[in-house]
Amino acid sequence: MKSPSDLVTALEQALLSLDRLTARDILQASPPLGSPHQQIEQIIIPTLERIGEGWSAGDVSLAQVYISSRICEELVNEILPPASPSRIDRPKMAIAVLEDYHLLGKRIVYAVLRAGGFELADYGQVTVDELVQRILDDDIDIALISTLMLPSALRIKDVRDRLNDAGADVKLVVGGAPFRLDSQLWREVGADATANSASDTVDVLHRLIGAPA
Repeated sequence: MKSPSDLVTALEQALLSLDRLTARDILQASPPLGSPHQQIEQIIIPTLERIGEGWSAGDVSLAQVYISSRICEELVNEILPPASPSRIDRPKMAIAVLEDYHLLGKRIVYAVLRAGGFELADYGQVTVDELVQRILDDDIDIALISTLMLPSALRIKDVRDRLNDAGADVKLVVGGAPFRLDSQLWREVGADATANSASDTVDVLHRLIGAPA
């Protein structure tokens, strides 16, 4: 019987080869690990983290990261269908690109989070006004905001101020190139956390969800 570590290695190879059928067979053949969510945490998320590390090291292409995440998202939908009580749908979360037109990074994060069992709304590309209104209308608790350019990143401060003015207790998680270049920028714009990669975002969300209110 293969160990979880062996399964992670096998799943990584299948995903990097963009072989969905083999990836599905690996998960179906995995030993019982408890709940479906434990299978996700012990096999799928570590695999995606390794693929993300490979991209950071220059050994994996961005396309492989994205397609691997989409394959895992599809497989998780089989393990945890949208109505499954095992999905993490509280607190209410949403993800958006703020005033930028480069959506690939957001798509990767969204796919990885869905593959990790999280439920979240995808707002696509939005302005400050649109983002604040949608957060308020949907009663969002955690908003993930992606930016590529510094001017867009600085506009997150406007989002924070508008939410504060509305009395909304919303945690903001930010990511993108400006925050990787300036490790303290997330604090300056009033965010609650930042993440350098999709796998980092999973860890950040677990910390925020587990933190006392």
